[in-house]
Amino acid sequence: MSDSSETGLRNEVLHRHHQGETQRRIARQLGISRWKVSTIINGYMQDRDSAAPTVPEPSGLERPSRKRGSKLDAFEPQLRDLLHRYPSITATRMFEELAKLGYKGRYSLVRDLVRELRSRPTKPLTVRFETGPGAQAQMDWSIYDIEFTEEGRRKVNAFSYVLAYSRRQYVSFTERQDFETTIREHIQAFRHLGGPAAVCLYDNMKVVVTRWEDGQPLYNTRFLSFATHYGFKPWACQIRRPQTKGKVERPFQYIEGNLLNGHTFRSLEHLNEVARCWLSEIADRRLHGTTRKTPLELHAEELPHLLPLPTLEFDTSQVVYRNVESDGTIRYENNRYSVPWQLAGELLPVRIMERSMIVYGRHLSPVAEHRLVQGHAVEPIMDPAHAPPKDHEEQMRRLRERFAELGETGPRFLEGLLSKQRCGKHQAAQVLALLQAYPKADVLAALARAVTYHAYGFSSLERILAHTSKPKAGWQQIGESEQQAILRLTQSEPIGPRHRREYQDLIHRPAERGAANPRGAVPDDGQPGIVRLVV
Repeated sequence: MSDSSETGLRNEVLHRHHQGETQRRIARQLGISRWKVSTIINGYMQDRDSAAPTVPEPSGLERPSRKRGSKLDAFEPQLRDLLHRYPSITATRMFEELAKLGYKGRYSLVRDLVRELRSRPTKPLTVRFETGPGAQAQMDWSIYDIEFTEEGRRKVNAFSYVLAYSRRQYVSFTERQDFETTIREHIQAFRHLGGPAAVCLYDNMKVVVTRWEDGQPLYNTRFLSFATHYGFKPWACQIRRPQTKGKVERPFQYIEGNLLNGHTFRSLEHLNEVARCWLSEIADRRLHGTTRKTPLELHAEELPHLLPLPTLEFDTSQVVYRNVESDGTIRYENNRYSVPWQLAGELLPVRIMERSMIVYGRHLSPVAEHRLVQGHAVEPIMDPAHAPPKDHEEQMRRLRERFAELGETGPRFLEGLLSKQRCGKHQAAQVLALLQAYPKADVLAALARAVTYHAYGFSSLERILAHTSKPKAGWQQIGESEQQAILRLTQSEPIGPRHRREYQDLIHRPAERGAANPRGAVPDDGQPGIVRLVV
Protein backbone atom coordinates (compact mmCIF):
# COMPACT_ATOMS: atom_id res chain seq x y z
CA MET A 1 0.00 0.00 0.00
CA SER A 2 1.39 3.45 -0.95
CA ASP A 3 1.95 6.25 1.55
CA SER A 4 -0.94 8.30 0.13
CA SER A 5 -3.34 5.34 0.42
CA GLU A 6 -2.17 4.63 3.98
CA THR A 7 -2.66 8.31 4.94
CA GLY A 8 -6.10 8.40 3.36
CA LEU A 9 -7.14 5.22 5.21
CA ARG A 10 -5.89 6.69 8.50
CA ASN A 11 -7.85 9.91 7.95
CA GLU A 12 -11.02 8.00 7.07
CA VAL A 13 -10.73 5.81 10.19
CA LEU A 14 -10.19 8.85 12.45
CA HIS A 15 -13.04 10.77 10.79
CA ARG A 16 -15.49 7.93 11.41
CA HIS A 17 -14.13 7.56 14.93
CA HIS A 18 -14.88 11.22 15.70
CA GLN A 19 -18.37 10.73 14.27
CA GLY A 20 -18.98 8.17 17.03
CA GLU A 21 -18.89 4.96 14.97
CA THR A 22 -17.70 1.81 16.73
CA GLN A 23 -14.45 0.11 15.76
CA ARG A 24 -16.38 -2.95 14.61
CA ARG A 25 -18.54 -0.88 12.25
CA ILE A 26 -15.51 1.03 10.90
CA ALA A 27 -13.65 -2.22 10.17
CA ARG A 28 -16.69 -3.72 8.42
CA GLN A 29 -17.40 -0.60 6.33
CA LEU A 30 -13.77 -0.15 5.21
CA GLY A 31 -13.01 -3.85 4.76
CA ILE A 32 -10.09 -3.95 7.17
CA SER A 33 -9.43 -5.78 10.43
CA ARG A 34 -10.52 -4.48 13.82
CA TRP A 35 -6.89 -4.76 14.92
CA LYS A 36 -5.92 -2.30 12.15
CA VAL A 37 -8.64 0.14 13.26
CA SER A 38 -7.58 -0.12 16.90
CA THR A 39 -3.90 0.43 15.98
CA ILE A 40 -4.69 3.62 14.03
CA ILE A 41 -6.91 5.08 16.78
CA ASN A 42 -4.53 4.20 19.62
CA GLY A 43 -1.57 5.63 17.70
CA TYR A 44 -3.50 8.83 17.09
CA MET A 45 -4.41 9.14 20.77
CA GLN A 46 -0.79 8.62 21.86
CA ASP A 47 0.53 11.13 19.31
CA ARG A 48 -2.06 13.70 20.33
CA ASP A 49 -1.21 13.43 24.03
CA SER A 50 2.56 13.42 23.55
CA ALA A 51 4.73 16.53 24.09
CA ALA A 52 5.67 16.96 20.42
CA PRO A 53 3.65 16.33 17.29
CA THR A 54 4.33 13.28 15.21
CA VAL A 55 6.32 13.91 12.06
CA PRO A 56 5.76 11.34 9.32
CA GLU A 57 8.95 9.50 8.45
CA PRO A 58 10.16 9.01 4.90
CA SER A 59 9.03 5.83 3.16
CA GLY A 60 10.99 2.71 4.18
CA LEU A 61 11.99 4.02 7.66
CA GLU A 62 10.38 3.02 10.92
CA ARG A 63 9.06 5.66 13.27
CA PRO A 64 11.05 5.62 16.53
CA SER A 65 8.87 4.52 19.44
CA ARG A 66 8.14 7.04 22.16
CA LYS A 67 7.56 5.88 25.71
CA ARG A 68 5.07 7.91 27.68
CA GLY A 69 5.57 8.50 31.36
CA SER A 70 3.41 6.38 33.68
CA LYS A 71 2.86 5.70 37.35
CA LEU A 72 4.96 2.53 36.98
CA ASP A 73 8.16 4.40 36.13
CA ALA A 74 8.94 5.12 39.78
CA PHE A 75 8.59 1.42 40.65
CA GLU A 76 10.58 -0.01 37.74
CA PRO A 77 13.76 -0.59 39.86
CA GLN A 78 11.77 -2.63 42.39
CA LEU A 79 10.10 -4.54 39.54
CA ARG A 80 13.43 -5.39 37.96
CA ASP A 81 14.80 -6.53 41.31
CA LEU A 82 11.85 -8.85 41.93
CA LEU A 83 12.12 -10.25 38.42
CA HIS A 84 15.83 -10.89 38.94
CA ARG A 85 15.28 -12.70 42.24
CA TYR A 86 12.21 -14.62 41.09
CA PRO A 87 12.49 -15.22 37.31
CA SER A 88 9.24 -17.19 37.15
CA ILE A 89 7.11 -14.70 39.14
CA THR A 90 3.75 -14.03 37.52
CA ALA A 91 2.49 -10.56 36.62
CA THR A 92 -0.31 -10.94 39.18
CA ARG A 93 2.14 -11.58 42.01
CA MET A 94 4.30 -8.72 40.77
CA PHE A 95 1.28 -6.39 40.86
CA GLU A 96 0.50 -7.45 44.44
CA GLU A 97 4.07 -6.81 45.61
CA LEU A 98 4.23 -3.39 43.94
CA ALA A 99 0.85 -2.45 45.43
CA LYS A 100 2.35 -3.07 48.87
CA LEU A 101 5.09 -0.57 47.99
CA GLY A 102 2.51 2.11 47.07
CA TYR A 103 1.86 1.51 43.36
CA LYS A 104 -1.60 2.88 42.38
CA GLY A 105 -1.53 2.26 38.64
CA ARG A 106 -3.22 -0.30 36.40
CA TYR A 107 -2.40 -4.02 36.34
CA SER A 108 -2.02 -3.96 32.55
CA LEU A 109 1.05 -1.71 32.81
CA VAL A 110 2.73 -4.21 35.13
CA ARG A 111 1.80 -7.12 32.89
CA ASP A 112 3.16 -5.48 29.75
CA LEU A 113 6.44 -4.44 31.39
CA VAL A 114 7.00 -7.89 32.90
CA ARG A 115 6.40 -9.44 29.50
CA GLU A 116 8.88 -7.04 27.93
CA LEU A 117 11.64 -7.51 30.52
CA ARG A 118 11.39 -11.23 31.06
CA SER A 119 13.94 -13.11 28.98
CA ARG A 120 12.49 -15.88 26.88
CA PRO A 121 14.69 -18.75 25.68
CA THR A 122 14.73 -18.97 21.94
CA LYS A 123 13.92 -22.31 20.39
CA PRO A 124 17.11 -23.78 18.90
CA LEU A 125 17.11 -24.32 15.19
CA THR A 126 16.92 -27.89 13.93
CA VAL A 127 20.00 -28.53 11.84
CA ARG A 128 19.22 -31.04 9.12
CA PHE A 129 22.05 -33.15 7.87
CA GLU A 130 22.56 -35.87 5.34
CA THR A 131 24.42 -39.08 6.06
CA GLY A 132 26.71 -41.13 3.87
CA PRO A 133 25.56 -44.36 2.22
CA GLY A 134 25.06 -47.20 4.69
CA ALA A 135 25.76 -44.98 7.69
CA GLN A 136 22.32 -44.58 9.20
CA ALA A 137 18.74 -45.90 9.23
CA GLN A 138 15.67 -44.86 11.20
CA MET A 139 12.92 -47.08 12.57
CA ASP A 140 9.54 -46.38 14.19
CA TRP A 141 6.02 -47.68 14.78
CA SER A 142 2.69 -45.99 14.04
CA ILE A 143 -0.83 -47.14 14.96
CA TYR A 144 -3.81 -46.96 12.58
CA ASP A 145 -7.49 -47.78 12.98
CA ILE A 146 -8.65 -49.43 9.74
CA GLU A 147 -12.05 -50.70 8.66
CA PHE A 148 -11.51 -54.07 6.95
CA THR A 149 -14.34 -55.44 4.84
CA GLU A 150 -13.89 -59.01 6.14
CA GLU A 151 -12.39 -58.52 9.61
CA GLY A 152 -14.18 -55.34 10.69
CA ARG A 153 -12.61 -52.30 12.30
CA ARG A 154 -9.39 -53.00 14.18
CA LYS A 155 -6.11 -51.37 15.15
CA VAL A 156 -2.98 -52.32 13.25
CA ASN A 157 0.65 -51.34 13.78
CA ALA A 158 2.77 -50.02 10.93
CA PHE A 159 6.48 -50.90 11.12
CA SER A 160 8.75 -48.58 9.11
CA TYR A 161 12.51 -48.90 8.49
CA VAL A 162 14.10 -46.21 6.26
CA LEU A 163 17.65 -45.95 4.97
CA ALA A 164 18.70 -42.34 5.60
CA TYR A 165 20.85 -41.95 2.46
CA SER A 166 18.65 -43.46 -0.24
CA ARG A 167 15.27 -43.02 1.54
CA ARG A 168 14.34 -46.53 0.48
CA GLN A 169 11.80 -47.90 2.93
CA TYR A 170 10.39 -51.15 4.26
CA VAL A 171 6.80 -51.12 5.59
CA SER A 172 4.78 -53.89 7.19
CA PHE A 173 1.54 -53.99 9.21
CA THR A 174 1.28 -56.22 12.28
CA GLU A 175 -1.12 -57.03 15.11
CA ARG A 176 1.26 -56.06 17.92
CA GLN A 177 4.48 -54.22 18.75
CA ASP A 178 6.08 -56.70 21.17
CA PHE A 179 9.75 -57.65 21.23
CA GLU A 180 9.45 -60.71 19.00
CA THR A 181 7.43 -58.86 16.35
CA THR A 182 9.85 -55.91 16.34
CA ILE A 183 12.85 -58.20 15.87
CA ARG A 184 11.09 -60.24 13.22
CA GLU A 185 10.20 -57.13 11.20
CA HIS A 186 13.79 -55.88 11.46
CA ILE A 187 14.98 -59.11 9.88
CA GLN A 188 12.40 -58.79 7.09
CA ALA A 189 13.56 -55.20 6.50
CA PHE A 190 17.20 -56.32 6.29
CA ARG A 191 16.25 -58.94 3.69
CA HIS A 192 14.22 -56.44 1.69
CA LEU A 193 16.94 -53.77 1.65
CA GLY A 194 19.98 -56.05 1.36
CA GLY A 195 21.39 -55.47 4.85
CA PRO A 196 21.26 -53.10 7.84
CA ALA A 197 22.86 -49.68 8.09
CA ALA A 198 25.72 -49.15 10.58
CA VAL A 199 23.54 -47.13 12.99
CA CYS A 200 19.78 -47.16 13.51
CA LEU A 201 17.91 -44.36 15.31
CA TYR A 202 15.06 -45.21 17.69
CA ASP A 203 12.76 -43.37 20.02
CA ASN A 204 12.28 -44.55 23.60
CA MET A 205 10.32 -47.72 22.93
CA LYS A 206 10.75 -50.32 25.69
CA VAL A 207 11.89 -52.93 23.21
CA VAL A 208 15.07 -50.88 22.67
CA VAL A 209 15.53 -48.66 25.75
CA THR A 210 14.84 -49.98 29.24
CA ARG A 211 15.16 -46.56 30.91
CA TRP A 212 17.30 -43.40 31.08
CA GLU A 213 19.81 -42.65 33.84
CA ASP A 214 21.79 -39.42 34.15
CA GLY A 215 20.81 -38.42 30.63
CA GLN A 216 22.08 -41.71 29.14
CA PRO A 217 19.92 -44.54 27.74
CA LEU A 218 20.14 -48.03 29.23
CA TYR A 219 19.51 -50.38 26.33
CA ASN A 220 17.48 -53.58 26.54
CA THR A 221 20.10 -56.34 26.74
CA ARG A 222 17.98 -58.68 24.60
CA PHE A 223 17.87 -56.04 21.88
CA LEU A 224 21.63 -55.51 22.21
CA SER A 225 22.10 -59.22 21.57
CA PHE A 226 20.05 -58.88 18.39
CA ALA A 227 22.00 -55.78 17.30
CA THR A 228 25.26 -57.60 17.98
CA HIS A 229 24.17 -60.53 15.84
CA TYR A 230 23.66 -58.22 12.84
CA GLY A 231 26.53 -55.86 13.67
CA PHE A 232 24.66 -52.53 13.82
CA LYS A 233 24.54 -49.98 16.62
CA PRO A 234 21.22 -48.81 18.15
CA TRP A 235 21.07 -45.08 18.85
CA ALA A 236 18.31 -43.79 21.14
CA CYS A 237 17.11 -40.26 20.34
CA GLN A 238 16.76 -37.68 23.08
CA ILE A 239 13.39 -37.56 24.79
CA ARG A 240 10.93 -35.09 23.24
CA ARG A 241 13.08 -34.62 20.13
CA PRO A 242 10.96 -36.25 17.37
CA GLN A 243 12.60 -34.13 14.66
CA THR A 244 15.77 -36.22 15.13
CA LYS A 245 14.00 -39.00 13.23
CA GLY A 246 12.45 -36.84 10.54
CA LYS A 247 13.36 -39.26 7.76
CA VAL A 248 11.10 -41.93 9.29
CA GLU A 249 8.42 -39.61 10.71
CA ARG A 250 7.66 -37.95 7.35
CA PRO A 251 7.25 -41.24 5.44
CA PHE A 252 4.33 -42.07 7.76
CA GLN A 253 2.54 -39.04 6.33
CA TYR A 254 3.32 -40.40 2.86
CA ILE A 255 1.92 -43.81 3.89
CA GLU A 256 -1.27 -42.22 5.22
CA GLY A 257 -1.81 -40.00 2.20
CA ASN A 258 -0.76 -42.39 -0.57
CA LEU A 259 -1.17 -45.98 0.64
CA LEU A 260 -4.02 -45.90 3.18
CA ASN A 261 -5.99 -42.98 1.77
CA GLY A 262 -8.63 -43.92 -0.80
CA HIS A 263 -8.10 -47.68 -0.55
CA THR A 264 -10.25 -50.46 0.90
CA PHE A 265 -8.69 -53.58 2.41
CA ARG A 266 -10.27 -56.96 3.05
CA SER A 267 -7.96 -58.08 5.87
CA LEU A 268 -4.58 -57.51 7.47
CA GLU A 269 -3.06 -60.02 5.07
CA HIS A 270 -4.54 -58.15 2.10
CA LEU A 271 -3.22 -54.84 3.48
CA ASN A 272 0.32 -56.26 3.57
CA GLU A 273 -0.04 -57.58 0.03
CA VAL A 274 -1.05 -54.11 -1.18
CA ALA A 275 1.78 -52.54 0.85
CA ARG A 276 4.37 -54.78 -0.83
CA CYS A 277 3.11 -53.82 -4.29
CA TRP A 278 2.96 -50.15 -3.27
CA LEU A 279 6.59 -50.23 -2.11
CA SER A 280 7.89 -51.73 -5.33
CA GLU A 281 5.67 -49.87 -7.83
CA ILE A 282 5.23 -46.43 -6.24
CA ALA A 283 7.34 -45.65 -3.17
CA ASP A 284 10.64 -46.96 -4.59
CA ARG A 285 10.14 -45.26 -7.98
CA ARG A 286 8.92 -41.80 -6.94
CA LEU A 287 11.13 -38.73 -7.34
CA HIS A 288 12.09 -37.74 -3.80
CA GLY A 289 11.58 -34.06 -3.02
CA THR A 290 14.90 -33.65 -1.17
CA THR A 291 17.32 -35.88 -3.07
CA ARG A 292 15.68 -35.26 -6.49
CA LYS A 293 16.32 -38.92 -7.29
CA THR A 294 14.32 -42.09 -6.85
CA PRO A 295 15.04 -44.27 -3.78
CA LEU A 296 15.96 -47.15 -6.11
CA GLU A 297 18.66 -45.08 -7.82
CA LEU A 298 20.30 -44.08 -4.55
CA HIS A 299 19.86 -47.56 -3.07
CA ALA A 300 22.02 -48.96 -5.86
CA GLU A 301 24.79 -46.65 -4.61
CA GLU A 302 24.12 -47.48 -0.96
CA LEU A 303 23.87 -51.27 -1.23
CA PRO A 304 27.65 -51.96 -1.25
CA HIS A 305 27.98 -50.01 2.01
CA LEU A 306 25.29 -51.88 3.95
CA LEU A 307 26.40 -54.47 6.51
CA PRO A 308 26.47 -58.04 5.19
CA LEU A 309 23.74 -60.34 6.47
CA PRO A 310 24.89 -63.17 8.79
CA THR A 311 24.72 -66.77 7.66
CA LEU A 312 22.31 -67.71 10.48
CA GLU A 313 19.37 -65.51 11.31
CA PHE A 314 18.64 -64.37 14.85
CA ASP A 315 16.15 -66.68 16.61
CA THR A 316 13.02 -64.60 17.24
CA SER A 317 10.96 -67.33 18.88
CA GLN A 318 9.50 -66.83 22.36
CA VAL A 319 9.41 -69.52 25.07
CA VAL A 320 6.52 -69.51 27.54
CA TYR A 321 5.17 -72.02 30.07
CA ARG A 322 1.59 -73.27 29.95
CA ASN A 323 -0.43 -75.61 32.17
CA VAL A 324 -2.15 -78.52 30.44
CA GLU A 325 -5.82 -78.37 31.35
CA SER A 326 -7.94 -81.36 32.21
CA ASP A 327 -9.20 -81.69 28.62
CA GLY A 328 -5.62 -82.06 27.31
CA THR A 329 -5.23 -78.54 25.88
CA ILE A 330 -3.09 -75.48 26.56
CA ARG A 331 -4.15 -71.86 26.11
CA TYR A 332 -2.33 -69.22 24.07
CA GLU A 333 -3.90 -65.87 23.11
CA ASN A 334 -7.47 -67.04 23.86
CA ASN A 335 -7.12 -70.16 21.72
CA ARG A 336 -6.70 -73.76 22.88
CA TYR A 337 -4.26 -76.25 21.36
CA SER A 338 -4.17 -79.96 22.07
CA VAL A 339 -1.31 -81.96 23.61
CA PRO A 340 -1.20 -85.70 24.41
CA TRP A 341 -4.02 -86.33 26.87
CA GLN A 342 -1.83 -88.08 29.45
CA LEU A 343 0.05 -84.79 30.08
CA ALA A 344 -2.96 -83.22 31.82
CA GLY A 345 -1.80 -81.23 34.82
CA GLU A 346 1.75 -80.81 33.54
CA LEU A 347 3.52 -77.44 33.22
CA LEU A 348 5.15 -77.53 29.78
CA PRO A 349 7.45 -75.15 27.85
CA VAL A 350 6.00 -73.85 24.58
CA ARG A 351 8.11 -72.32 21.83
CA ILE A 352 6.18 -69.62 19.93
CA MET A 353 7.39 -68.87 16.41
CA GLU A 354 6.01 -66.57 13.73
CA ARG A 355 3.40 -68.96 12.39
CA SER A 356 3.60 -72.09 14.54
CA MET A 357 4.22 -73.40 18.05
CA ILE A 358 6.06 -76.41 19.47
CA VAL A 359 5.19 -77.92 22.86
CA TYR A 360 7.96 -79.76 24.73
CA GLY A 361 7.62 -82.52 27.31
CA ARG A 362 9.45 -83.08 30.60
CA HIS A 363 12.69 -84.10 28.92
CA LEU A 364 12.54 -81.28 26.34
CA SER A 365 11.43 -83.54 23.54
CA PRO A 366 8.67 -82.18 21.24
CA VAL A 367 5.27 -83.60 22.09
CA ALA A 368 3.00 -81.39 19.93
CA GLU A 369 3.22 -78.91 17.07
CA HIS A 370 0.46 -76.60 15.80
CA ARG A 371 0.03 -73.81 13.31
CA LEU A 372 -0.87 -70.57 15.12
CA VAL A 373 -4.43 -69.41 14.54
CA GLN A 374 -5.00 -65.67 14.00
CA GLY A 375 -7.96 -64.27 15.88
CA HIS A 376 -10.26 -66.21 18.15
CA ALA A 377 -11.18 -69.81 17.28
CA VAL A 378 -14.51 -71.10 18.58
CA GLU A 379 -13.34 -74.70 18.83
CA PRO A 380 -9.98 -75.90 20.19
CA ILE A 381 -7.30 -76.81 17.65
CA MET A 382 -7.06 -80.56 18.05
CA ASP A 383 -4.68 -83.22 16.77
CA PRO A 384 -6.43 -86.63 16.62
CA ALA A 385 -3.22 -88.31 17.77
CA HIS A 386 -3.47 -86.44 21.09
CA ALA A 387 -6.88 -87.86 21.98
CA PRO A 388 -7.03 -90.59 24.64
CA PRO A 389 -7.03 -94.14 23.26
CA LYS A 390 -10.41 -95.68 22.70
CA ASP A 391 -9.20 -98.77 24.50
CA HIS A 392 -10.57 -98.44 28.04
CA GLU A 393 -7.87 -100.65 29.50
CA GLU A 394 -5.11 -98.51 27.99
CA GLN A 395 -6.65 -95.36 29.44
CA MET A 396 -6.87 -96.91 32.88
CA ARG A 397 -3.30 -98.16 32.72
CA ARG A 398 -1.95 -94.67 32.02
CA LEU A 399 -4.10 -93.10 34.75
CA ARG A 400 -2.87 -95.61 37.32
CA GLU A 401 0.73 -94.83 36.32
CA ARG A 402 0.18 -91.12 36.98
CA PHE A 403 -1.51 -91.67 40.36
CA ALA A 404 1.11 -94.23 41.38
CA GLU A 405 3.69 -91.42 41.16
CA LEU A 406 1.85 -89.74 44.10
CA GLY A 407 2.66 -92.51 46.59
CA GLU A 408 0.33 -94.86 48.45
CA THR A 409 -2.53 -92.36 48.71
CA GLY A 410 -2.75 -91.77 44.95
CA PRO A 411 -3.92 -95.27 43.85
CA ARG A 412 -6.33 -95.51 46.81
CA PHE A 413 -7.97 -92.22 45.92
CA LEU A 414 -8.16 -93.18 42.22
CA GLU A 415 -9.90 -96.49 42.95
CA GLY A 416 -12.40 -94.77 45.26
CA LEU A 417 -13.00 -92.08 42.65
CA LEU A 418 -13.66 -94.62 39.89
CA SER A 419 -16.06 -96.60 42.07
CA LYS A 420 -18.01 -93.60 43.45
CA GLN A 421 -18.25 -91.29 40.44
CA ARG A 422 -19.85 -91.88 37.06
CA CYS A 423 -17.29 -89.68 35.25
CA GLY A 424 -14.36 -90.97 37.26
CA LYS A 425 -11.82 -90.85 34.43
CA HIS A 426 -12.60 -87.23 33.61
CA GLN A 427 -12.44 -86.21 37.28
CA ALA A 428 -9.14 -88.05 37.65
CA ALA A 429 -7.63 -85.81 34.96
CA GLN A 430 -8.99 -82.75 36.80
CA VAL A 431 -7.36 -83.93 40.02
CA LEU A 432 -3.99 -84.22 38.28
CA ALA A 433 -4.39 -80.63 37.07
CA LEU A 434 -4.56 -79.48 40.73
CA LEU A 435 -0.89 -80.41 41.10
CA GLN A 436 0.05 -77.30 39.15
CA ALA A 437 -2.33 -74.98 40.98
CA TYR A 438 -1.33 -76.02 44.53
CA PRO A 439 1.90 -77.21 46.19
CA LYS A 440 2.37 -80.97 45.79
CA ALA A 441 2.62 -81.56 49.54
CA ASP A 442 -0.75 -79.84 50.09
CA VAL A 443 -2.37 -81.92 47.32
CA LEU A 444 -1.06 -85.15 48.87
CA ALA A 445 -2.36 -84.08 52.29
CA ALA A 446 -5.76 -83.31 50.76
CA LEU A 447 -5.81 -86.72 49.06
CA ALA A 448 -5.05 -88.43 52.37
CA ARG A 449 -7.84 -86.49 54.08
CA ALA A 450 -10.28 -87.30 51.28
CA VAL A 451 -9.44 -91.03 51.59
CA THR A 452 -9.91 -90.88 55.39
CA TYR A 453 -13.40 -89.37 55.08
CA HIS A 454 -14.29 -91.25 51.87
CA ALA A 455 -14.73 -87.92 50.05
CA TYR A 456 -13.96 -89.28 46.61
CA GLY A 457 -14.56 -86.56 44.05
CA PHE A 458 -12.88 -83.64 42.38
CA SER A 459 -15.21 -81.10 43.98
CA SER A 460 -14.58 -82.52 47.45
CA LEU A 461 -10.83 -82.43 46.97
CA GLU A 462 -11.04 -78.85 45.65
CA ARG A 463 -12.99 -77.75 48.76
CA ILE A 464 -10.42 -79.34 51.05
CA LEU A 465 -7.60 -77.50 49.28
CA ALA A 466 -9.52 -74.21 49.41
CA HIS A 467 -9.61 -74.47 53.24
CA THR A 468 -6.18 -75.95 53.91
CA SER A 469 -3.89 -74.50 51.24
CA LYS A 470 -3.13 -71.45 49.12
CA PRO A 471 -2.69 -71.58 45.33
CA LYS A 472 0.81 -71.17 43.99
CA ALA A 473 1.99 -67.73 42.97
CA GLY A 474 2.91 -67.34 39.31
CA TRP A 475 6.64 -67.21 39.97
CA GLN A 476 6.43 -70.43 42.03
CA GLN A 477 5.18 -72.39 39.06
CA ILE A 478 8.52 -72.09 37.27
CA GLY A 479 11.30 -73.75 39.24
CA GLU A 480 15.04 -73.69 38.74
CA SER A 481 15.05 -76.71 36.46
CA GLU A 482 12.43 -75.12 34.20
CA GLN A 483 14.47 -71.92 34.00
CA GLN A 484 17.49 -73.91 32.88
CA ALA A 485 15.28 -75.58 30.29
CA ILE A 486 14.37 -72.17 28.87
CA LEU A 487 18.05 -71.29 28.54
CA ARG A 488 18.79 -74.53 26.69
CA LEU A 489 15.90 -73.88 24.32
CA THR A 490 16.70 -70.25 23.51
CA GLN A 491 20.50 -70.03 23.71
CA SER A 492 23.21 -72.21 22.33
CA GLU A 493 25.64 -70.94 24.95
CA PRO A 494 24.36 -69.69 28.34
CA ILE A 495 25.31 -66.07 29.00
CA GLY A 496 26.20 -64.92 32.50
CA PRO A 497 25.18 -61.58 33.97
CA ARG A 498 27.21 -58.49 33.15
CA HIS A 499 27.43 -55.06 34.66
CA ARG A 500 25.66 -52.45 32.56
CA ARG A 501 28.88 -50.41 32.37
CA GLU A 502 30.35 -53.04 30.06
CA TYR A 503 27.51 -52.57 27.61
CA GLN A 504 27.90 -48.79 27.69
CA ASP A 505 31.64 -49.10 27.06
CA LEU A 506 31.02 -51.38 24.11
CA ILE A 507 28.38 -49.08 22.67
CA HIS A 508 30.61 -46.04 22.69
CA ARG A 509 33.76 -47.81 21.54
CA PRO A 510 34.45 -47.13 17.84
CA ALA A 511 34.85 -50.24 15.75
CA GLU A 512 37.35 -50.83 13.02
CA ARG A 513 35.35 -51.55 9.90
CA GLY A 514 38.11 -51.79 7.36
CA ALA A 515 38.52 -55.55 7.56
CA ALA A 516 35.20 -56.31 9.20
CA ASN A 517 33.12 -55.11 6.28
CA PRO A 518 34.27 -56.66 3.01
CA ARG A 519 31.54 -54.83 1.11
CA GLY A 520 32.99 -51.37 1.73
CA ALA A 521 33.47 -48.90 4.56
CA VAL A 522 31.11 -46.12 5.50
CA PRO A 523 32.60 -42.68 4.64
CA ASP A 524 33.63 -40.53 7.58
CA ASP A 525 30.80 -38.00 7.71
CA GLY A 526 30.73 -37.30 11.42
CA GLN A 527 28.16 -39.96 12.19
CA PRO A 528 28.65 -42.72 14.79
CA GLY A 529 30.32 -45.80 13.39
CA ILE A 530 29.39 -49.42 13.81
CA VAL A 531 29.91 -51.12 17.14
CA ARG A 532 30.02 -54.87 17.41
CA LEU A 533 28.94 -55.85 20.92
CA VAL A 534 30.05 -59.09 22.47
CA VAL A 535 27.38 -60.24 24.88
